[in-house]
Amino acid sequence: MTSVAARDELVRSVRASAYRIPTDAPESDGTLSWDATTVVVVRVAAAGEEGVGYTYGHDCLVGLVESLLADEVTGHDPLDVQAAQTRMVRAVRNLGGTGLASLAISAVDVALWDLKARLLGVPLVELMGAQHRSVPVYGSGGFTSYDDRQLTDQLAGWVDSGIPRVKIKVGRDPTADRHRLMVARRAIGPHAELFVDANGAFEVAAALDWARVYRDEFAVVWFEEPVSSDDVDGMCEVRAGAPGGLDIAAGEYAWNPWAARRLLAARAVDCLQLDVTRCLGITGFLAAAAVAEAAQVDVSGHCAPQLTAQVGAAVRRMRHLEYFHDHVRAERMLFDGVLAPVHGSLVPDRGRAGHGLALIEQRAEGYRVA
Repeated sequence: MTSVAARDELVRSVRASAYRIPTDAPESDGTLSWDATTVVVVRVAAAGEEGVGYTYGHDCLVGLVESLLADEVTGHDPLDVQAAQTRMVRAVRNLGGTGLASLAISAVDVALWDLKARLLGVPLVELMGAQHRSVPVYGSGGFTSYDDRQLTDQLAGWVDSGIPRVKIKVGRDPTADRHRLMVARRAIGPHAELFVDANGAFEVAAALDWARVYRDEFAVVWFEEPVSSDDVDGMCEVRAGAPGGLDIAAGEYAWNPWAARRLLAARAVDCLQLDVTRCLGITGFLAAAAVAEAAQVDVSGHCAPQLTAQVGAAVRRMRHLEYFHDHVRAERMLFDGVLAPVHGSLVPDRGRAGHGLALIEQRAEGYRVA
């Protein structure tokens, strides 16, 4: 195959923009409250095609992409995605290679993978080597700011639509959580799976106490980030002391494959979460998933359902992905080609080159902040 570079068609431009999407109601979890989600979109052009990537973060990422990362991509072969990621990681060394830098690299990396697939005229899911036709989803929201009616309508709506697993936030007001868990279990019935996410709100002793309540009284099967995932020893304690049938999960703040490896090496999780918009993009996600496979641990995709469905289909031990309320709304508002769950799963579109998403520029402009 003749490379794009051999035809003197190198990456010509890297552009970024940011869009602030207000929530449809006040939202909070165990440790944070918010009223909007900012989506940072990156577009990389070469050989008459354009790849699109995005992340969720602060609009300051626009400047980071265009002032620093663009130099590591422009003028290079768009087919050499992993080489571009290596250059970007090196370029941010003195900024700190996690957090905002990882978000920015992730968006560019996704755009490059999308561009490569479009240049080759293949669906992204096939370019990566699909192992699954679809990826199961779980409905995610259940914010601590919701009243009983909001919580019931959201959770029951997911189950009625064919999604057999849902997640709610816990830990902000533990005295209210028993009631909220009763409302949640009543809304979804006895057979749907119930997950909880504390977003690191607890100390170890409290997390263990609540783990027993969740499992014994409400048949919860997934306890996410019971303590901060930075507290790897604490995560290990909770996992070791949690009742059987309750999986302990974390990894959404694994900013790269090396951070994911530390969680796995410590045996801190039953299921490793990865976020394609945080962990150095598709390249980082696939690398971290390979480490998880070597450790015989399943992977769950954190948020960004449209992108996670693509990369998740290429991961052998992919358990499910998070169909997160805010990101579902944002993706529908900004992009054409958004997938909807079918029988509780997302099925990547193999009829379009790339990941199949296109920014709806006229609509997006109304939300643009950078």
